Amino acid sequence: MSFLTLNFNFLVPLFREIILFSGGCSVARESMNYLLSKRSGGNGVVIIPGGAREALEASPGTNVLYLRKRKGFIKVAIQNGAPLVPVYSFGESDIYSVPKNPKGSLLRNIQEKSIEIFGAFPLYVFGRGIFQYSFGLLPNRKPITAVVGAPIVVEKIQNPTNEYVDSVQENYITALSQLFYEHRDKYCRASSELIIN
Repeated sequence: MSFLTLNFNFLVPLFREIILFSGGCSVARESMNYLLSKRSGGNGVVIIPGGAREALEASPGTNVLYLRKRKGFIKVAIQNGAPLVPVYSFGESDIYSVPKNPKGSLLRNIQEKSIEIFGAFPLYVFGRGIFQYSFGLLPNRKPITAVVGAPIVVEKIQNPTNEYVDSVQENYITALSQLFYEHRDKYCRASSELIIN
């Protein structure tokens, strides 16, 4: 299993070595195809398709995903005949506090521009310290629970039609939503809603 990340992360000194040592790889289409098409089989990749846009919305108590415009990973899975496995992590957005960045604010505009230029943005987070809990960069002590759904088997098609890609994407979004609502009462506030953009 390889986790995939932005190419930008390989430019940060020492961070590149940590990623490579941990089995990470670039999220580029070529990397995904290479990993998923190995003859030995049994290879999987982990990606967070929402990326930086999703991180803009992350704040304690929120459950916002950006999937509707993310079709590249679906297409690569179809081209390699790799099943898509929906996974949702409850509590992930609760481990750090972030400054408010409503649409139109100066901070949000800077972050949006950074995404356009670099594919990432300066992340301002507040957690806890080592010996005190009022501020710091360590994550807050909150549980993160990942729930895993059933694999969505796809037909291997080298040049899938847009309709087939859309159909698989809709199946993936539906499965992810069902997974969230099936486990919501156990791992987060019952009033929490999942928003998929």
